[in-house]
Amino acid sequence: MKRLMVSLMAGAMSLAAAQAALAADKVTLQLKWVTQSQFAGYYVAKEKGFYTDEGLDVDIKAGGPDIAPEQVIAGGGADVIVDWMGGALAAREKGVGLVNIAQPYKKAGMELVCPKDGPVKSEADFKGKTLGVWFFGNEYPFFAWMNKLGLSTEGGADGVTVLKQSFDVQPLIQKQADCISVMTYNEYWQLIDAGFKPEELTVFNYTAMGNDLLEDGLYALEDKLKDPAFEDKMVRFVRASMKGWKYAVDNPDEAAGIVVDNGGQDENHQKRMMGEVAKLIDNADGKLIPAAYERTAKALLDQKIITKEPSGAWTSAITDKAIK
Repeated sequence: MKRLMVSLMAGAMSLAAAQAALAADKVTLQLKWVTQSQFAGYYVAKEKGFYTDEGLDVDIKAGGPDIAPEQVIAGGGADVIVDWMGGALAAREKGVGLVNIAQPYKKAGMELVCPKDGPVKSEADFKGKTLGVWFFGNEYPFFAWMNKLGLSTEGGADGVTVLKQSFDVQPLIQKQADCISVMTYNEYWQLIDAGFKPEELTVFNYTAMGNDLLEDGLYALEDKLKDPAFEDKMVRFVRASMKGWKYAVDNPDEAAGIVVDNGGQDENHQKRMMGEVAKLIDNADGKLIPAAYERTAKALLDQKIITKEPSGAWTSAITDKAIK
């Protein structure tokens, strides 16, 4: 009899779990890059049940070099994406109605680094040099900076030659470029692991220079946000995601372990990355700073990446409801 009761209870629990899963609202999140601690908050939110607590069934899709989040969401492959605002605003002007609904990253992680024994010591030394930068929407902060300095990016003695950089540090190691782009939480440490010492590098940090453009925001489509049910789903998604980010910031080693369990490579690297990412997240409220948005939009306008002042490109409605 006891066994029968246990069996019935287990069956009932399984049925309840199945019903709960069926009742949960599905959300597909498309990341900007591969599985790593750059996105730890989302993996933590899923692992810790924060999404489940909000009645959500979240599918996290990793990105990669051949995946453009803007194209994925435009094609119906995602409900929400992680993107840099430069790429999002450029896509918006082309007809993909992306709206920033939350901004977990308050600071930019982008830097330009040069070997101290090389020819570049300051911005005044850029003329005539080869500088590496990633493309696929990652180039906008770099071009905005060069525009601010009045430097042509078409090469020549009075401009800079732009090397379309791969997503690694080989161009500097192989001396194909005088300086390369890195992220504070990733490629910078690849250089350190490759044998460079911090004191051997000249670092131009975009945030420190006031040249940072918003990175790693959450974006949904404008038309879908007009649906109250979808908006409510995004409120719950952002609330759970920011809870995940807070937990990740407070428990970096555990967060890195969760990332590795979901496909992230090299736990030590993920731990170090999580420590650096935490510096960019700040208080994990997900709220966009209007001045940072204005700086980003102006930089894109100045370099003619976009041709008109964006309107409706971000909203505080989601975070206002999600974060009390």
